[in-house]
This record gives sequence, C-alpha cells and structure tokens, in this order.
Amino acid sequence: MLRALDPSERPVPCAYRVPWLIDRDDPAHPILRNAGAEPLQYVRVYVADTTELPGTETWGGVRPGECRELCLCGCDLDDTTVTVAWFRPDDDREWAWSFVI
Repeated sequence: MLRALDPSERPVPCAYRVPWLIDRDDPAHPILRNAGAEPLQYVRVYVADTTELPGTETWGGVRPGECRELCLCGCDLDDTTVTVAWFRPDDDREWAWSFVI
C-alpha cells in the first residue's frame, strides 16, 4: 500500500553489491575472489552438504582482488551449500552470502 513520505525518515541506504566472484572451473575447488573495492574482514566460510557435518574455514582478512581456493573434496557437490560471511570496514554489521556449486 502506498503512503506519503515523511521528511523526517532516513532514506533507504543504497544496495550493496556482493563483492565475491566465483571461478567454478574445478567444482571441487572453486576459487572465490574479492572483486569489491574494499578489504573484507573476519571472513568465514561455512560448507554444508549431506555427507558431512557443516565445516567452517576462517580466512581472516581478504584484500580487493585477492583469491582463495575452497576445497570441497568429499562433499556431494549436487547438494552442497557454501555460505560466506564477512564484515566491511567501518561497519559493525555482518554480511553473508550463500551459493550452491
């Protein structure tokens, strides 16, 4: 339902583009690259599939343009979900993004 704008309301922030690009040439070893313009902090990767308990990798900081390889050996690639979580500089919110192979 439409409503009148209240001038005292803060505007909605601009959308934030997910900074990750994935090279899936080798599905068992996808390469994630920080394609954004800012360094990402406290980066963690969660891998969930039906063959194992969820696994976690801690990458720490990932600079712009930096790549990291993710080993999914032993996972059922048809039923694996990867979630990447990170913090942006000067932002206390945790961001997360999930993808499937």
